[in-house]
Amino acid sequence: MAGRGVNKVILIGNLGGDPELRTTPSGTSVATFTLATNRSWTDREGGKREETEWHRIVAWAKLAEICGQYLSKGRQVYIEGRLTTRTWKDKNDIERKTTEIIAEQMQMLGSRSDGGPRSGGGGGGQSDTPDFSADAVKIDDDDLPF
Repeated sequence: MAGRGVNKVILIGNLGGDPELRTTPSGTSVATFTLATNRSWTDREGGKREETEWHRIVAWAKLAEICGQYLSKGRQVYIEGRLTTRTWKDKNDIERKTTEIIAEQMQMLGSRSDGGPRSGGGGGGQSDTPDFSADAVKIDDDDLPF
């Protein structure tokens, strides 16, 4: 494994809003949403402390469509993916940078009342926590909608 690295992110958190589902000019679906993770600890004085970290999640292809259909604000999910950073210039020609998690797997956690399917569909004896994995789809830079 010389010369190889590991880029793996595992998160369990709650959606900060409904996923935004778009389609690239070539027809590939892409969903973006924020995920909040919380960390609790006791400080030196014995006081309880809590911190929330927000993560930007991007899902592609079939996984994006599933996220758009089944996820909604507040829903607890397990996300597994990889970390990526992209750079662009805004309308004022100022360079901007953002770090995102490219989702490769998603599993819904909690009960259906925690934000079940947003658009019909769903029933039919399905488990409350189906596991979804991203299809192996090659994404060209021309497919990126941003």
